[in-house]
Amino acid sequence: MSYFQNLFQVFRRRGILAPALIVLAFCFAYAAGAQASWNAVGPAGGAARAFGVVPGQPSHLYLGTTTGWIYESMDGGASWHRLARLGSSSDLILDHIIVDAADPHTIYAAGWWPDRDDGGLWISHNSGRTWTKTPGLHGQVLSLIQSPSSPQTLFAGTLQGVFRSTDAGTNWQQISPVGDREIHDIESLAVDPLNPEILYAGTWHLPWKTTDGGKTWHNIKRGILVDSDVFSIIVDPVSTRTVYLSACSGIYKSEDAGLLFHKIEGIPLSADRTRALRQDPDNREVVYAGTTEGLYKTLNGGRTFHRMTGADVIVNDVYVDPLNPKRVLLATDRGGVLASDNGGVSFAESNEGISGRKVEALLVDRNDPQRMYAGVVNDQNYGGVFVSSDGGASWSQVSHGLDGLDVFALSQAEDGTILAGTSHGIFALPAREDAGSTLHDPPGDLSATAMSWQPINTLANTQLKVTTKKIKGVRVNVEERVKDPIARLDARVSALDASGKVWIAATNLGIFTSKDKGASWQGGPVMGEADYDSVAEHDGVLAAASLSRIVESTDGGQTWMPLNLPQMLTRIHGIAFAPEGSLWVGARDGVFFTPDMGSNWKWVERLPFRDVDDLSYDPAIHKMLVSSNLSDQIFAINPKTITWSWWQTGYNVSLIRAAGDRLVAASVDDGVVVESQPAGMESSRK
Repeated sequence: MSYFQNLFQVFRRRGILAPALIVLAFCFAYAAGAQASWNAVGPAGGAARAFGVVPGQPSHLYLGTTTGWIYESMDGGASWHRLARLGSSSDLILDHIIVDAADPHTIYAAGWWPDRDDGGLWISHNSGRTWTKTPGLHGQVLSLIQSPSSPQTLFAGTLQGVFRSTDAGTNWQQISPVGDREIHDIESLAVDPLNPEILYAGTWHLPWKTTDGGKTWHNIKRGILVDSDVFSIIVDPVSTRTVYLSACSGIYKSEDAGLLFHKIEGIPLSADRTRALRQDPDNREVVYAGTTEGLYKTLNGGRTFHRMTGADVIVNDVYVDPLNPKRVLLATDRGGVLASDNGGVSFAESNEGISGRKVEALLVDRNDPQRMYAGVVNDQNYGGVFVSSDGGASWSQVSHGLDGLDVFALSQAEDGTILAGTSHGIFALPAREDAGSTLHDPPGDLSATAMSWQPINTLANTQLKVTTKKIKGVRVNVEERVKDPIARLDARVSALDASGKVWIAATNLGIFTSKDKGASWQGGPVMGEADYDSVAEHDGVLAAASLSRIVESTDGGQTWMPLNLPQMLTRIHGIAFAPEGSLWVGARDGVFFTPDMGSNWKWVERLPFRDVDDLSYDPAIHKMLVSSNLSDQIFAINPKTITWSWWQTGYNVSLIRAAGDRLVAASVDDGVVVESQPAGMESSRK
């Protein structure tokens, strides 16, 4: 008995196939074909956490991210390529990368998973091609350093305390007191450049120091204003009694090896969360401080600091090229890598090859399959909408007018206008014949001729209101329809469909429709529910779905009727119409469709995965495209024959679209991914 027959029998024994559900029986066609490879193509950027550099080769860099990926650059950060992905899930935060000073083929990468006390240390002995997680360290590894004077000696900071290895990471021993109530949650470490027995440790509470390899520890908080997280510690490589330390209360400097610290002025309190301190290797009076409100720099050993970037830049790490100290790189939260060639006076994005943006919406232009739009979230100044005119090979940011809003939905009207559903309403990008000339402008180059989004959030709702009027000398109460005082659609817009005469939007304030191309909107809660997530339109029939309900309208959204749903359907994630008018549903329980708007339902019960997060019909390939956030497989179902083809992308996919002769997808963590060869798509459809 096949896997799918077994699955069918399990469902039947558990009573999942309810009598009211018409179970679909069909000839199973599961054509894999020649599977093409898939490539992440951008938009370039994402969250960057930490740099690693090959000793003696300052142009050979590594970069840690928040998705478990390690990138490599051979040209000083001008371009990057993916090297390896570590960990068992895509949310591993890699905060430390060290290339062994004695063996450049050996790389150490420390990381941790958010929301769980788990992480570890991974080691590669072949320049990053393969990795092994060391068994000697368990849980979150928050800090990692190598002794300059004894390369075989490494120190790791974990939630439990400080650990040391004297055999290049093979074995580890805790050198802070086991179970100590103070020396744990080790956020930062620094070792004396000349003596591996002298170690500084910053906790989430206070800084500590040992001068005898961990046998005894001393609190070194004199001069620090309040107890707080110690994010970074650096020791001057020549004058080792000079120590810099960053904490929540500011940046501190000690000139007596930590006996007394004094606070450095020049950084505002709001920017005191300093994740990275980096000394200029050529001029030790120059120190960079990467904060949550930009990069600061001192030219005089910390007497004064000046901000070098905008306050919107969240800096996680700083790299200064030892052969060219004017070359400074920043690893930032949303902007990826920023590069400066003038000592931090100005910075530009340096993200070629990095694909780590959170793409929530993906649209292929109806008139040009090479042009696609990607809506990005969690990227206030570096996000919004990106446009590619060459199938994803290159991208330009087109976000002027969006004011840094997250973009959750994209749709295209018949006249070519692009609509964006954001965290605060709907915006339109007008169709222009010369728009293509602006799509390759560098990110941030928004000249007077560049495309700009316009808000289209005017509400024209009316409501019944009782007023008193004098009629023929008698005062009477009358009911009149007046304009709703709420005049603007300020809502989180989860889905849009502008393909028909009536535009429809699903929001957290209800369902809204427009019959005048977005000049005004009407709507609100439907069936007592406000939070709707998906919409679809077909020949004047509108449908909208919340997690537990589907409603339809045949009069442009004036009235709505609920659809009967199958008992088995428990959580709805998306809806779409097929050309003949059948309504398809992607849900936690799989794929369903109804040919008669809810009178009868059929379940595509043999689809290999059931937790469907998105589905959409593509008229060019005549298929219903289906994906799940939990799977790297995608499916294309023929609505007429209920047969399908499938692809293994290698990336967990949140939604899938067709772009000419190949497929494109928004991945969960790796931006837009594209099928590398059209032939793979065609052979899969047989």
